[in-house]
Amino acid sequence: MMNFDKNENQKMIAQMVRDFAEKEIKPFFMDWDESQEFPVEVFKKLGELGLMGVFVPESYGGSGFGYFEYITAIEEVAKVCGSIGLSVAAHNSLCTGHIYYHGSEEQKRKYLPKLATAEWIGAWGLTETGTGSDSGRMNTTAVLDGDHWVLNGSKNFITHGKSGNVAVVMARTGEKGTPNNASAFIVEMGTPGFSAGKKENKLGMRASETCELIFDNCRIPKDNIIGEVGHGFKQAMQVLDGGRISIGALSLGIAKGAYEAAVQYAKEREQFGQSISKFQAIGFKLADMATEIEAAELLLYQAAYLKNNKKPMTKESAMAKYYASEVACKVANEAVQIFGGYGYTKDFPVEKFYRDAKLCTIGEGTSEIQKLVISREILK
Repeated sequence: MMNFDKNENQKMIAQMVRDFAEKEIKPFFMDWDESQEFPVEVFKKLGELGLMGVFVPESYGGSGFGYFEYITAIEEVAKVCGSIGLSVAAHNSLCTGHIYYHGSEEQKRKYLPKLATAEWIGAWGLTETGTGSDSGRMNTTAVLDGDHWVLNGSKNFITHGKSGNVAVVMARTGEKGTPNNASAFIVEMGTPGFSAGKKENKLGMRASETCELIFDNCRIPKDNIIGEVGHGFKQAMQVLDGGRISIGALSLGIAKGAYEAAVQYAKEREQFGQSISKFQAIGFKLADMATEIEAAELLLYQAAYLKNNKKPMTKESAMAKYYASEVACKVANEAVQIFGGYGYTKDFPVEKFYRDAKLCTIGEGTSEIQKLVISREILK
């Protein structure tokens, strides 16, 4: 049975991240947001704290924690800055996670120590311009030529697409529309024919770099394939099961950050001779926000419990991601409303929470895709 008490590791991580965020993130996050700067040095420091390889075993240079600790780390970062939380989540669960869960022993020993310490930053490429949710019909191809795979095509909306050092990329190794037509490959930055394209100018999450990846006759060693030919899409779907927990935790952190700011402001702001927290209209908003945050947290920990215990959790992770991301948007919206005109300015944090939250309903599977996954699971 699941224990809802925070374990000692979670308490330690939460305090460590709070201290780090107060000193290294909070004073600068609006500057990064305005300039769209991806602060690589912050991630190097997070790597020193063990937060860039949370569930990677110590034998590969990671922290060796489970998903409860992982949720705690992402949530606490996101309570201060969604952008940094998103990049920590993408690095851990996508690139690093794909190699850890599906890579060969040789691949793990080569790449995980560098990724877990943030010596290298990781990227993960599935989405393309014409194939977002319809990723099974991707256009990027990989053709075997002697001892090398030759990649051609492009990926877009890739976190760390420019600043990353290594990417796990899905490419088509079969015909469009056929089963098992994609494979996963490890591609290092600096490989001839591999380059970063357009950097996106985004509504929110602006300090988390999002770029296009371009492959122009990019030749990589034959051994850089992850697993067997044709298993890439299945691997990606399993990686995204865990990734949904990441985005759920990111959503939860954003929601809590917006909620806590709204509670504090409601207590301090006076109108008609009293704190606005005394007005039922405000109190009821806060009650709804608190209730939905706790419900999202329970769904998230249920999925994490199943993941920790190596049990099927496709439905539960989709539910957690879907509900938590929608709650983040709703809570951030209500927080802006409680702040009134001040909430619409960049002098207060809820404006940024409001912008950052929306990505959570889109990235790593839209809310509509989550409902598709859930409905398929319950109708099996």
